[in-house]
Amino acid sequence: MASKRLIPGATTQAFLPEGLRIYAVGDSHRCARHLAALHRLILDDLAARPIAQPCLIHLGDHVDRGPDSAGVLAMLAAPPAGLPSLNLMGNHDQMMLDALAPDATAEAVELWLANGGAATLESYGARAREARSWNRVPAAHLDLLRACRSHHAAGGYVFVHAGLRPGIALEQQQRMDMLWIREPFLSWRGPMPAVVVHGHTPAATPEILPHRIGLDTGAVFGGPLTCGVLEGARVDFLQV
Repeated sequence: MASKRLIPGATTQAFLPEGLRIYAVGDSHRCARHLAALHRLILDDLAARPIAQPCLIHLGDHVDRGPDSAGVLAMLAAPPAGLPSLNLMGNHDQMMLDALAPDATAEAVELWLANGGAATLESYGARAREARSWNRVPAAHLDLLRACRSHHAAGGYVFVHAGLRPGIALEQQQRMDMLWIREPFLSWRGPMPAVVVHGHTPAATPEILPHRIGLDTGAVFGGPLTCGVLEGARVDFLQV
């Protein structure tokens, strides 16, 4: 049975092993309501099209720039039942950890607050300028962020928040680039270690290029939240 909500995409230059399907979710930032709806669509799609090895990957930037970062992290801590999942680190997630570390510098705190951290604190009932209230952020949520991976490789794909630096082998990539890079990655048209599935840079629609698949469609700015559905050599999409 075909899923009625699956949006046709394209054939890619990579493939996943038979029996593996990956649901890769772009930057959710603070969009807990959208993420909950997207999780339901994923489960519906999986019920309509069962497969032996499903996997859910959240591509990072789970927090900041809106009122429900706490709700997003609560959902990541309790992923959909029966669906193996993993979470990747985004630059906003790393900024949050840096700012809330016991030895945080003033620069790290100001960088986070200037990039949406104040809204994240408010989602926990804390105030940006009252550091004594920051302990309202649960330790379990910080532990969840610390456990996020920098990347995940499967078949001919590598999943990462921002991208990779061209001309460098995967095992030699720098963590900073994986969390922050835009150029020269976005405009690169040469070979890469694998087809890169990423978020970080918003676009109006999912981007499918020979070397990369971009899944950040600007949910935090009013666009849809997008999930890339990768199976075999195809990528299709679910959106809310």
